[in-house]
Amino acid sequence: MQKIDERFATAGQVRPEDIAQLAQEGYVAILCARPDNEEPGQPAFAVIACEAENHGMKAVHVPVTGAPSAAQADRFKEAMKAFDGPVLGYCRSGARAAVLYSSIRQ
Repeated sequence: MQKIDERFATAGQVRPEDIAQLAQEGYVAILCARPDNEEPGQPAFAVIACEAENHGMKAVHVPVTGAPSAAQADRFKEAMKAFDGPVLGYCRSGARAAVLYSSIRQ
C-alpha cells in the first residue's frame, strides 16, 4: 500500500479477506479502478463491494484500461466528494488508481 496523502492511498488487488483490516485502519471507502475479469483469479468488484458494505465501508467501481477518460475522471471526482475520510484506491498495481487521484489534485 502506498499512502499518497491523508485522503488517499493506493494498492494492488484487494481481496475480500483484506477488507476488515482496511476498515480497522480507518478507511471509509474503497475505489476499484480495475475492470472485472482483467486476469484469472481476480475477485469480482461485487464481492469486494459486498464485503466492504459488511464492514461499514462504501465501494465504487471506476474501471480503467490505459489512461482514464474525462468521464472516468469526473466519475472518480464525484465519488471522492461523497466520502468523508480516507479512501483506498486499487487496481492491479495501484497505478491507475493513483492516476485517477492525480487528475483531481491538479
